[in-house]
Amino acid sequence: MTELTLYTNPMSRGRIARWMVEESGLPYSTEILRFGPPMKSGEYRAVNPMGKVPAIRHGKTIVTECAAICSYLADAVPERQLAPASHARGSYYRWLFFAAGPLEAAVSNRSLGFAVPDDKRRTIGYGCFEDVMDTLEIAVSTNPFIAGRSFSAADVYVGSHIGWGLSFGSIEKRPAFVDYLARVTDRPAYRRATQLDDAAMADLHAQE
Repeated sequence: MTELTLYTNPMSRGRIARWMVEESGLPYSTEILRFGPPMKSGEYRAVNPMGKVPAIRHGKTIVTECAAICSYLADAVPERQLAPASHARGSYYRWLFFAAGPLEAAVSNRSLGFAVPDDKRRTIGYGCFEDVMDTLEIAVSTNPFIAGRSFSAADVYVGSHIGWGLSFGSIEKRPAFVDYLARVTDRPAYRRATQLDDAAMADLHAQE
């Protein structure tokens, strides 16, 4: 069995990767990195030059960026059916990359107090926050899951964005988002990942 290591911090996007690792069913070890010097060390920058988490090492393969981690792990365990068949991946890729691009950018900019001026919307990829929210609502309402009628790795990624957004108020609390989040998080892997990260966060706080 190829060794899998998750590099993470429970107060980060590493929670997305943890959920996906749990969905994969692969045995793994966890390296918890504190923010600051440990995450910026030369040793960890050899894994991720950005000095950020999450990252995974699967044998000799290193993957960073949550969307990439979700996609990679889905393909690593085809028996888990966490990605549609190759000929049916249109919606899977579409919404996975929509969340990694327009959604991430629009929510981050709004959280920082930046609004795209009306006359500049054509110059930025996502246009405006309102268009992104309307598009996201279509994405989660057309089918039970983001890529169709079955749960996939794209639901881990999109669901995590919506979960964080609803928790912190950075995504509008629309009924479609609340309903979708309830569907995708009603899974043993999500509950296991949450319990593990909550326990890791408590350990970090206890060490302060």
